[in-house]
Amino acid sequence: MKTFEITGKKDTRSGFGAGLLEAGKNDENVVALCADLVGSLKMQDFINEFPDRFFQTGIAEANMIGMSAGLTIGGKVPFAGTFANFATGRVYDQIRQTVAYSGKNVKIAASHAGLTLGEDGATHQILEDIGLMKMLPGMVVINPCDYNQTKAATIAVAKHKGPVYLRFGRPSVPIFTPENQEFEIGKAIHLNEGTDVTIVATGHLVWKAIEAGHELAKEGISVDLINIHTIKPLDSEAILKSVAKTGAIVTCEEHNIHGGLGESVAQVLATNNPTPQEFVAVKDSFGESGTPDQLMDKYGLGTVDVVNAVKKVIARK
Repeated sequence: MKTFEITGKKDTRSGFGAGLLEAGKNDENVVALCADLVGSLKMQDFINEFPDRFFQTGIAEANMIGMSAGLTIGGKVPFAGTFANFATGRVYDQIRQTVAYSGKNVKIAASHAGLTLGEDGATHQILEDIGLMKMLPGMVVINPCDYNQTKAATIAVAKHKGPVYLRFGRPSVPIFTPENQEFEIGKAIHLNEGTDVTIVATGHLVWKAIEAGHELAKEGISVDLINIHTIKPLDSEAILKSVAKTGAIVTCEEHNIHGGLGESVAQVLATNNPTPQEFVAVKDSFGESGTPDQLMDKYGLGTVDVVNAVKKVIARK
């Protein structure tokens, strides 16, 4: 199993903040809106640099989405930022009607996604957002894995024409992807060559999958590891090429088992190459208050859970 150098630890929301600033420097049409969570979404550097290109909407997320859609008509590229729970569940009607249906060039920047929001508890820990967003026609769904990849994804999103849901988080996680990487929407990243099992992971679970790969290597199990940062459009070619070699797959995500990455992968396999699959995801449950590590372990998203899923799926080959 390949060894990945950790260059530090940082939250992916800070990667968004850095990427937003860079995108603003690259394109004067990039603007930002926020629903009273500037500090949480690390938007302050953009505001300091471009005060006339920022709009504080207050706790009025539906209005923020409507404003964003209107700004695109004048050629602006709006990033609308708030917590993932409020960016999707609270304003789904506005996103569907004013953004997705008319293909508006709105970038929905969703922080504090998944269980790792931690102590704020189940009311804030949305685990259904990927499903909600991927079902909207024309909506791109991106879930990067570390600070560097989130920064690169934000820059790429600003250049993309069309609606995008960009999902990122609160906890500090290892930084292991290249600093000045090129981010290609819809193109998976092959992290490790293997022959016994495919692991595809997204977001915070990519690092857990890497840790699991090292543990499995000690037992002689060879992992073909893929970082799926774009859930829609999904890189079906990369997945099918991998399972043709390994004959088994495990999907890993900080999301409900229903509606997420695993479900999308299962659809690809069912229609092209039926393959044994196991899911590392939250099993149809809400979260609760706790530290990120406690919650990841309790809800079956830890390194050991990836290892166990791999052993289970290999037994089904």
